Amino acid sequence: MVLYTGIVRYYHSPYNLVSDFLSFRLQTIKRFSMENLEGYYFSALFSGCFLLSSLLFSKITREQRDPYMDEIFHIPQAQLYCQGHFNQWDPMITTLPGLYLLSVGMVKPAAWLFGWNENVVCSNGMLRFINLLFSLGSLYMLYSIISKIHYKNKVSSFRKIISTLTLYLFPTLYFFTFLYYTDTGSTFFVLFTYLMCLYGNHKSAALLGLCAFFFRQTNIIWIIFCAGNVISEKLTEAWKIDLKKREDKPSARGSFSELVKALTFLVQYSLSFRNMISLVLLTWPYITLVFGFLVFLVYNGAVVVGDKTSHEVCINFPQLFYFFGFTLIFSFPHLVSVQKLTDFIKSVWRRPFLYIALAGISVILIWKFTYVHKYLVADNRHYTFYVWKKIFQRHELIKYLLVSAYLFAAWSFTDSLKGKSVFWILMFFFCLLAATVPQKLLEFRYFIVPYLIFRLNIPIPSSIRLLLELLVYILVNVFTFYLFLHKTFRWPDNEETQRFMW
Repeated sequence: MVLYTGIVRYYHSPYNLVSDFLSFRLQTIKRFSMENLEGYYFSALFSGCFLLSSLLFSKITREQRDPYMDEIFHIPQAQLYCQGHFNQWDPMITTLPGLYLLSVGMVKPAAWLFGWNENVVCSNGMLRFINLLFSLGSLYMLYSIISKIHYKNKVSSFRKIISTLTLYLFPTLYFFTFLYYTDTGSTFFVLFTYLMCLYGNHKSAALLGLCAFFFRQTNIIWIIFCAGNVISEKLTEAWKIDLKKREDKPSARGSFSELVKALTFLVQYSLSFRNMISLVLLTWPYITLVFGFLVFLVYNGAVVVGDKTSHEVCINFPQLFYFFGFTLIFSFPHLVSVQKLTDFIKSVWRRPFLYIALAGISVILIWKFTYVHKYLVADNRHYTFYVWKKIFQRHELIKYLLVSAYLFAAWSFTDSLKGKSVFWILMFFFCLLAATVPQKLLEFRYFIVPYLIFRLNIPIPSSIRLLLELLVYILVNVFTFYLFLHKTFRWPDNEETQRFMW
């Protein structure tokens, strides 16, 4: 009654009533204006990226008119499809024909609409331009995913825009925007699949996942990741309800005890037939694709098509360590700081036997499961050739001495994800292992998707850290394109111009 009387007296004054109404209207207008401004910012970003990429595309295409590296397989195959020869296939190609089919589906109608002649329709430049369009599509996907994941965190428009631009310019991905490779289209469809999954449109996500699979068969892992994303949400909800029923306090986020409790709950949850049926009903579109993949695997006899001998599956555990090192370098503004180093040392001090065991296991995995692909040591056009030669081949003990750096990188990597549920982290690490470990060839392109997934899901840091990360990406890109365009060389037994690249 007293509260009611106070409210009546307060609003009895016209001044108070008008003041509160105007304050509410101003807040609404401000919120609406900020949303509109963010739309204008993103439109400006999109236009600027298109202009910059178009100018760079023009420069690269003029300097390298002929197909280069893997383009010698991809471009002729797409041109065969352009001519209607869908029954002809280059046996050296290892991926399904998603890139070529979609390229023809985009270029042919445009040629009919604009009256292009046959020399333009499927020329080298036109096919490469398809990847520029995919790249711009990925820009929109990155912005949309960041907005969706960090919606509740009230991240400023500036930080969202800068984070989007930074990931768009991620050097390993951005370089292949200008060549006719499968990476750009593959990444676009994986991101699109993930976005639809986040919004709960699982049938659409599965359809887009099928497109991603036709670009690169290993994308089945990220289709499983989307299913795991749904399952982790369901498990997290069920676990919270279970903790409330048992009146059990949740353990510290990211602690070992939380992991043990989560695994125990996961086993108990899985033993219920009803629970498993509910998970199947939630994820059946993704499960259908996984079954389709298994049928393909049995029919094809391998994950890759074409040149299977050069892409054999093996258990190469150090690939996971290479990925952690790769991520530490490109995300150092997020993963390396005085506070991070201090927390890591404290963690080691508290659990010395755990870290000694992890270091010992890492040494054994490196000793027993390190594989060196013939392409890695034979092709001096790739950065990985020089990484392997200048670091790992310098001395036999180098690969073991790096274990401490790997442990810090893995700890910092996991620590950055502590805002996610323990089930999400378990699911992500499972997909990360599946994406990296079976690869025999050390190839930075294989790290693109898991890196982006990681980077999208960590908290967006301060503007200073974002700008530092952006600066690093720009400098790496400038250096890479400078080498590619101006530091050409020739092999003694080959007259063709060779260029450095990722």
